[in-house]
Amino acid sequence: MRKYWGILFTLALLGACQEEKVVVSHDELKISPVEDPIVTRFGFNFEEFNVHLDTIKYGDSFGELMLKNKVEYPKIATISEKFRDTFDVRKIRVGKPYLILKSKDTSEQAQVFIYQNNPIDYTVVDFRDSVQVYKGKKRVKYVEREVSGIIETNLSEAILDQGIDYSVTHNLANVFAWTIDFSRLQKYDRFKIIFKEKYINDTVYAGSEPLVAAYFEHNGIPLYAFSYEGDTLKNQLDYYDHEANNLRRAFLKMPVEFGRLSSRYNLKRRIRYYGYKVRPHKGTDYAAPIGTPILATADGTVTESTRRGGNGKYVKIRHNETYSTQYLHMKNQNVKKGQFVRQGDVIGWVGMTGNTGGPHVCYRFWKNGRQVDPLQEELPLAEPLADSLRPDYFAHIEPIKEQLDCIVYPERIEEDDLLTLNELNGTK
Repeated sequence: MRKYWGILFTLALLGACQEEKVVVSHDELKISPVEDPIVTRFGFNFEEFNVHLDTIKYGDSFGELMLKNKVEYPKIATISEKFRDTFDVRKIRVGKPYLILKSKDTSEQAQVFIYQNNPIDYTVVDFRDSVQVYKGKKRVKYVEREVSGIIETNLSEAILDQGIDYSVTHNLANVFAWTIDFSRLQKYDRFKIIFKEKYINDTVYAGSEPLVAAYFEHNGIPLYAFSYEGDTLKNQLDYYDHEANNLRRAFLKMPVEFGRLSSRYNLKRRIRYYGYKVRPHKGTDYAAPIGTPILATADGTVTESTRRGGNGKYVKIRHNETYSTQYLHMKNQNVKKGQFVRQGDVIGWVGMTGNTGGPHVCYRFWKNGRQVDPLQEELPLAEPLADSLRPDYFAHIEPIKEQLDCIVYPERIEEDDLLTLNELNGTK
């Protein structure tokens, strides 16, 4: 049963909200000139070529594909050697679509090769005259969406039931990763989010952008989050609350979003299988289904990504001179040695490699070269917002906070509030 004053506050707030709002926006800096939807693609008139569309198959190489389509070897070598920063031919991936624009004469020689890196970005290799290699973007429309939900079972279901990409669930969990334990959400916890979806040529869905803002009410405690570029030198987007406190910490609480703590760090652990001898457990285990993404708990550089003995497949990350972390028993790794990763990046997936009785990730934590219990450590906070940026930040979030506050919850909650008001007023 909700409290009477909470209901009155909600109704008063809704009364102050604007009824109309523009939700479709175009980012002029990110939209390329509009192309003819019938003939022109990627800046080329397709009527001038014989067009071959295919996908990269296992065993394909750029050189072999081009030789089959009558491109001279010196041109292939030039692309491989001189344009590696723009198009590394060694990194074409199985399943990626590509187009070959061929001449319309009897030779049908390849004139242009177009590799689609993702639904938006593509790379063009133009063989005509002198070789040219450049990147491009498809026309993109950004549609702002507002979504609210009530937790009945879990966060994923509350969002996915509305036909929204899972990446939005992932983004919301990341934003509040240090303030909310998503494995212990309460029924009727609720949220509001503002984000932008991307569409190619107005109709083809191409994913979502990071959240603009979010509100989460957990155990009756309201939590705000607003995206803001707090580090202008690094172009780093962070999330801050309505008082300009950084929501990010130096380390995430756990390396999986919705895992279950199954075994804690314990130097005195005894196992029956080994005759109850002391077998120290220097990791913290989180049980999760096979294939669950494993996240880097902090920014850092991958120092190991390999397979070894009872550890199975694992990744180790050096975060700074003080801290390192390790993630064991992976099904597969998603990073390589020497790669820099950001907090929340997917570095692998939960598996059962090595010595393990079930699917989980064993999370190990080093401080000054010694393994410690991360749940007992007072871990450092992320960089606070500079005092010089606070006036701009508060001006930036003011209209966004009003927009968040004006988002209404699903009808079933509104009806529940109405029933509560009727009960308080003695009516049915």
